[in-house]
Amino acid sequence: MNFNNREPVYIQVIRHFKEQMASGSLEPGQEISSRRELANKLKINPNTVQRAYKEMEDQGLIYTERNSPSRITKDEQILKEVREELILQAVDSFINSVRSIQVPLDEVLELIKNKYQMRNE
Repeated sequence: MNFNNREPVYIQVIRHFKEQMASGSLEPGQEISSRRELANKLKINPNTVQRAYKEMEDQGLIYTERNSPSRITKDEQILKEVREELILQAVDSFINSVRSIQVPLDEVLELIKNKYQMRNE
């Protein structure tokens, strides 16, 4: 995981987990690293990981039962919302980029369609 200086590290950790959840790399109910293990692995402050985990618990992305390890949510609605959130962020970023160079919508749609089909062949 590569961190940028534009946003807090804990937000980047949360985004990483969301991306892993949306892609299926982290499955519902899957156990995740302890806070200390993740901090050591990413070479970041354990308090940063604690903050990320707390935020993810507040959002319902992960859960922890008593002294058991934290796990990815099994709530399909939350997982669907995470995927949609990431897609919308990517679309917004793309739209802002093409608007800045004034590409007509029909041209954008045709380019997307062609590119998307080429990747699936």
